[in-house]
Amino acid sequence: MDIALTHVDFRYQANTPFEHLAIQDVSIDIPTGTYMAIIGHTGSGKSTVLQHLNALLQPTDGSVRIGERELKAKQKNKNLKPIRQKVGIVFQFPEHQLFEETVEKDIIFGPMNFGVSEGEAKKRARMALNHVGLQEEILEKSPFDLSGGQMRRVAIAGVLAMDPEVIVLDEPTAGLDPRGRKEIMDMFYHLHKERNLSTILVTHSMEDAARYADQIVIMQHGKVMKKGTPQEIFSAPSDLIQMGLDVPEVVRFQLKLEKRMGKKLGKIFLSIDELSKAVTDFLQSGERV
Repeated sequence: MDIALTHVDFRYQANTPFEHLAIQDVSIDIPTGTYMAIIGHTGSGKSTVLQHLNALLQPTDGSVRIGERELKAKQKNKNLKPIRQKVGIVFQFPEHQLFEETVEKDIIFGPMNFGVSEGEAKKRARMALNHVGLQEEILEKSPFDLSGGQMRRVAIAGVLAMDPEVIVLDEPTAGLDPRGRKEIMDMFYHLHKERNLSTILVTHSMEDAARYADQIVIMQHGKVMKKGTPQEIFSAPSDLIQMGLDVPEVVRFQLKLEKRMGKKLGKIFLSIDELSKAVTDFLQSGERV
């Protein structure tokens, strides 16, 4: 499912003394199958953009196309359920949204709310649990008897059970340790590839943006400042640093290494394996550090 934001503005509490322009003239194209990372400081407009992707918010100027539907400013847009069924959002700490007596009831709640039969919803629940690496034995357990990591996976399974074509991830690894973060992000990447999902990741982690995304959007003060591939974005680290943003650890290491060697390696490397090979080739060429 293609998504496109075209010259979108959004004002919170419009036409009141508390009016606030959150995003301005935002244009982003997300073709089917794209893995896009949206990065920027807190308050840059990332979460406001995120909520336009399944019509939780609608533009006060411009338009948002989600599949075949186009939502225009100053129009009454009705029957938004089909959009919200096809665009699933995993918010920060999704486990806080668990509320049912059993894991199964929690997972099937969303699909059944969208008109899926109970039998089909239960089938989806078992498949979704498998996708997130949990056993069917926990279906009859209370979600509140599970570990924190299991609860998060159950909440994610509830989103997957709605069979979305697009999945939006709002800081999905918040609060997890490094191992847990990698496991969750690898899981989402596997789902992205296996189900040909469009995936939009809102994150502060430059490592995750570099490792998983094929397109990156940088936002600042409610505007899109830069768009491109990870290679294009991180090949100009000084631009990010001027905006007060970080760069991936491997890029920081490369910059320090190049300064020590007194020589550029030709391009920015986004994995330690690629950087190691480039340095090895440099040393074997007879150069000296």
